[in-house]
Order: sequence, then C-alpha cells, then structure tokens
Amino acid sequence: MVPKTCLGKKSGLATFNAIDVCWRRNPNWINSREDIAKCSAGFAGKMFNNIGKDVNKYVVTDPSDNAMSPKPGTLRYGVTMVPGKVWISFQKDMEIKLERTLVVGSYTTIDGRGAIVHITNGCLMLYKVTNVIIHGLRIHHCRSQPAGSVMGPGAKLLPMSKMDGDAIRMLGSTKVWIDHNTLYRSEDGLIDVTLGSTNITISNNWFRDHNKVMLLGHDDDFKDDKNMKVTVVYNRFGPNCHQRMPRVRHGYAHVANNLYLGWEVYAIGGSMSPSIKSESNLFVAPNSGTKQVLMDMNDKSTGKGIWNFKSVGDVLENGASFNETGSGFVKPNYNNEERFPVESGRIVRQLTRSAGALRCQGGSIC
Repeated sequence: MVPKTCLGKKSGLATFNAIDVCWRRNPNWINSREDIAKCSAGFAGKMFNNIGKDVNKYVVTDPSDNAMSPKPGTLRYGVTMVPGKVWISFQKDMEIKLERTLVVGSYTTIDGRGAIVHITNGCLMLYKVTNVIIHGLRIHHCRSQPAGSVMGPGAKLLPMSKMDGDAIRMLGSTKVWIDHNTLYRSEDGLIDVTLGSTNITISNNWFRDHNKVMLLGHDDDFKDDKNMKVTVVYNRFGPNCHQRMPRVRHGYAHVANNLYLGWEVYAIGGSMSPSIKSESNLFVAPNSGTKQVLMDMNDKSTGKGIWNFKSVGDVLENGASFNETGSGFVKPNYNNEERFPVESGRIVRQLTRSAGALRCQGGSIC
C-alpha cells in the first residue's frame, strides 16, 4: 500500500513524495532494484508483473547500437534478444545514439539508476505491449526516422513506417510506468499516448526546452481513445515548455501535484470531449504573453466548453488563470493498487524538487 502521507523525512535537500518515499530512503536500493516495481501509483497500478524469480537481469556494458543485428552488451540486445521478463540496468555512464527507433517489448524494465544514461536520435516506441517500466533515463534530441526494418522484441525483424521523432511513443499499450526521466529537445513530442493506450502513469519526470510536450489521444477521429486513462503526477514542466502539458483527446487524465514553470501557448488543452481533473498543481504563469492555463476549446457556435475540465486545489501564481469547462465532478476512481494521496498545491515545489533522472550511487540514499 502507498503510505498515507507522501512526505518522508528529508535526506539532504530531498523531500520525498508518495512514490519516492517507497524506495529512495533505502541505501541498499542497488541490491534490491526490483522493489521499485511495488512503488508505482496512478492508473498503471503496481508493477508486480515485472518482478519475480523468472526475471532475466541484463546489464548494458556497450553504448553502441546496431538496429538490425544487435551486439551482446548493448541496450538493443537486451530489449530485443533476451527472452521473457527482463530487467535492464547499466554498468557505467554512457550516451547511446540509437541508429533507429528502439521497439520495447512487454514485461521490460529499463532502469537507469546508478549511471548517467543519455539516449538520443532513435528513441523509444512501445507498440501493443504491456507491463513496461522506463526509469532514470535522459532522453533528448530524438529525430525523425525513415521507413525501414529494425530488430524488435523476440528477435523478430519489424518493418517500421516513418517515425516523427518522439522521445517515448506508446501505441495500443497498457500498464506502462514512465518515472524519473529527463526529456527535452526532440523533433516531435516528448511523450505520446495513442491508439488505444491506457492505464499509464507518467510521474517524477522533468520536461524542459520543448514545444509540444505530451499528447494523450491519437487524433480527433480515433474514438477508441475514449477508454484511455492516464495519471500525470509529480512532474516538472519547464523552463521553456510551450504547450501540451498535456493535450488530451477523448479520454481521461488525472493531472496532480505537477509544477508548471510558464508556458507560451497554454499549459493544458483538450478536444473531442475529454475529461481532465487538475488537482493541486502549481501554475506559475509566464511574465509576458498568455496567463491562461487552458487552451480555449469552446464551441464557437454555442460558446460552451467541449471538454470537461475540473480544477481542485490548484495554486495560481504570477497572474495565472483559467476557466473550468463542462459539468460534473471528474473522479479518477482509483482502486487500492492505484490510489495515492494528493498533497497541497502549496508544497508542489518540494514534491517535484527531484523530478527528472536522479544521480544515484550504490550504498547511499538515492
């Protein structure tokens, strides 16, 4: 169970939120890496299916990449050639310039703790998979990729269409936890949750220096995204994030205890009647330009909101403002494995102080 309060004791400058207090106070975390799977919250729920006696532990020792014929010791080899459940960690600091998109399979954990790991160029795609954890990576400068083949999970060559240059792209995937990553400066989005993906938690990440940050929902005509459920919690947006934090189509998003350090176009937007509960976030408006948190999505013929946005306990600074739309109270209806305490928006700076990839060393508190 998640602790009833999300604030643990301080260690150095860190004040731990409900997810972090579950594992970061253990100085022996490096010898019990899999314990973190018990700490997730939100719609991904606990990640118990990623752990157990049948997990294959794989250590990345080589930063090189070959998209068609992965070499043992590389990240792509661990993701595509190791069978069954796999827990991937890194031997040392490294920068991995992926030749092409890295297609991540089900029951895969990529755990960057204990090393400073940069991933660039090709970046990550999750296609019709389940039970995936992406933790502790610095993902940036992702570039569009031409159509072609890559080695995929299960050692199968996969034909790939043109990729737009997203840092992490989910298509038709379920039960995914994206935690404590630093994402910035990619060609398209930083995180896309599309084509029927659901039960996703995006937590403790640092998004910066980017235009279109996070897209939840494929397009206006893809109605299967009505079943999408995404939790966005304890993240830091900014500096220099312009819009889509997130932008939601059709589905449901619970956006809680996040820090917004300005925006250029808007912070949160939506279309096709999504439901969004914004709870105890801290919105710091930019010094100039729009102070409005929400993208204006009113129906021009009726003047009424065409999405259901409810704000509970949000804190507005530097002139930030928004107008709620729709009607009714938007509840996430979490079960016991998903539920977490939402703290006051006035302590969001503390809750998100450690957002992004952590500098963790074995034998000390992370």
